[in-house]
Amino acid sequence: MKTIVLIGCVKTKLDRKSKAEELYTSDLFKGRLKYTRMLRPDYIYILSAKYGLVDLKQEIEPYDKTLKTMTAIEIKKWADDVINKLRKKVDLKKDKVLFLCGEKYRKYLIPHIANYEVLLGNLSQGKQLQFFKNLDG
Repeated sequence: MKTIVLIGCVKTKLDRKSKAEELYTSDLFKGRLKYTRMLRPDYIYILSAKYGLVDLKQEIEPYDKTLKTMTAIEIKKWADDVINKLRKKVDLKKDKVLFLCGEKYRKYLIPHIANYEVLLGNLSQGKQLQFFKNLDG
């Protein structure tokens, strides 16, 4: 069984094409990525509102798109695309998928995944930031 972490994208980005792991510049994203790396999963992907499932090393252009402004139909289509990409990389029936993202990003993905967990799901973004700051000691 493999462990996969899916990190939600954030609004604050560089203004140039970059590797996905460098494009998102907010403290929230940086904290999520640092925490995820501490967990030592087999795979880490970003859930991008524009690009769907994104590898950390994938170069992407900055964008201004969020699931918050998309309709339920648009989000379901986005989720179907993410699931189709994920299926090619992991076993959705056996592997464990850990979500580190908002509810809108995982809502339509969870029904397709047999073994999942929502990391820090009960914490607001502010509480998550505090949690990440405490990781530094």
